Amino acid sequence: MANLIENVAGTVSKLGVKAAYGDKVTVDGVELVPVAVVQFGFGAGGDNDENGGGGGGGFSVPIGAYVGGPNGLAFRPNIIALLWVLVPLTWVGGRALSRVIRALKK
Repeated sequence: MANLIENVAGTVSKLGVKAAYGDKVTVDGVELVPVAVVQFGFGAGGDNDENGGGGGGGFSVPIGAYVGGPNGLAFRPNIIALLWVLVPLTWVGGRALSRVIRALKK
């Protein structure tokens, strides 16, 4: 079990920046570098009788790209990904603010 965890940790740590920044691509004569938010998580457990298990997972959200132009590189956000992140965040923030206001009125 320990070997498996060490192997997975070694593989993930080698990814580094390559996990968040993709390879440079040319689309219609314009060079761009895709950017993503990447998250990994792993866990394992067991007892003294060599019984155990483990698991892991991860996700990647494309947040935009660095696009080359006449003025140099410029970051262009992925609007869909921003909405995917901001809508739940705004909802939670609004709920928290309404509860704070209710508590202050008492």
